[in-house]
Amino acid sequence: MKAQSNSIITEAVLHSAMNYDQYMTLLTDLLAEGKTTGDKQSEAMVGYGKMNVQRMKRLNKTIQLLPELEDVVQGLTRKMTFLVITEGWCGDAAQNVPVFNKLTEHNNQIDVKLILRDENLEIMDGYLTNGGRSIPKLIALDSSTLEVIGTWGPRPETAQVMVSEFKKIENGDYSEFVKEVQLWYAKDKTNSMQQELITLLKAWNK
Repeated sequence: MKAQSNSIITEAVLHSAMNYDQYMTLLTDLLAEGKTTGDKQSEAMVGYGKMNVQRMKRLNKTIQLLPELEDVVQGLTRKMTFLVITEGWCGDAAQNVPVFNKLTEHNNQIDVKLILRDENLEIMDGYLTNGGRSIPKLIALDSSTLEVIGTWGPRPETAQVMVSEFKKIENGDYSEFVKEVQLWYAKDKTNSMQQELITLLKAWNK
């Protein structure tokens, strides 16, 4: 995506956004109350939220950046803010958001901020995927000007193709499909997303 002007994402939005640790704390605290984020509260949604916190905690410990991505991140000269639209119940977010945070451990040129989709629909609706409010959605900003320099999301291209193909199936079993996608994530070990970030960060650093 080409750089574009931005009037919705302001300093106030970023100031009120969460950092990664605050996001993890929010999810954990809500689960302790039998809740998750978002407008829709149910036993199923809370169950998704619980699984996702476990996934994120595991990824926080196990993610290893590809050597090429690590080199690209360490070589960044442009200070960027990654605004990530997410929710605790979202399985794709659980698999991908920890990778954004891992980048910050290798270069403080990247600042990750997180906002909840259902509380920020005006922003979400500016970054739809095929007309849908799919998350997670990364909006990369120049930290000095808040110019939008690129986006990513809601999932790596291979997983996105899987979703697109599933939507063509009449009366498909969604619960089984979700398991299939999560199995793909487990086997991929964030490599596909990291490869995509290599290309994007090189372009965004100009």
